[in-house]
Amino acid sequence: MELMTGFGLATAAGLNAYIPLLAMGLLSRFTDLITLPHGWSWLENGWVITIVAVLLAVEIVADKVPALDSVNDVVQTFVRPTAGGIVFGSGTAAQTTAVTDPGDFARTGQWVPIAIGVVTALIVHLTKTTVRPAANVATAGVAAPVLSTLEDIASVALVFIAILIPALVLLALIALVWAAVALWRRRRRRKAQTSGLG
Repeated sequence: MELMTGFGLATAAGLNAYIPLLAMGLLSRFTDLITLPHGWSWLENGWVITIVAVLLAVEIVADKVPALDSVNDVVQTFVRPTAGGIVFGSGTAAQTTAVTDPGDFARTGQWVPIAIGVVTALIVHLTKTTVRPAANVATAGVAAPVLSTLEDIASVALVFIAILIPALVLLALIALVWAAVALWRRRRRRKAQTSGLG
């Protein structure tokens, strides 16, 4: 269950770095759903929560503007994997309603879950940065706000699934992969049709 929680949170960070960070901080500070261990308690600090909330607001706007979303993705190449490492590490070490014992995985080699989170978020981020520009070109930028909103919703959903029902994370990840592959195939078909017409 810890691994599913970690993978869900890191995948959410790959879509939007700040949603899982903010959720972990708020849920730990104001609810009993998450109890962060001492090493990760800085996530629930009021200043950290405020800064992450401001960055989230900037990300939400920037990610919905065509062309600006691509610039934002370049910057986020460093931010999203870092956030993925943080939330995977803190998520697998936290006590949640579904994970009541952090287990041996989180106790042995703190860097291992962080590294897994970094790689997971980076893969999701790179997939996003590959699909998004193609969708923008194919739709003259109309797809940017739609895809961005869907990614934000998916990120929020993944966070809550990872924390409340981590067993469903695998299904959510399969759905995300399917959606990315479907978008990619659609783009290739359109490109082939355009080439055929030319």
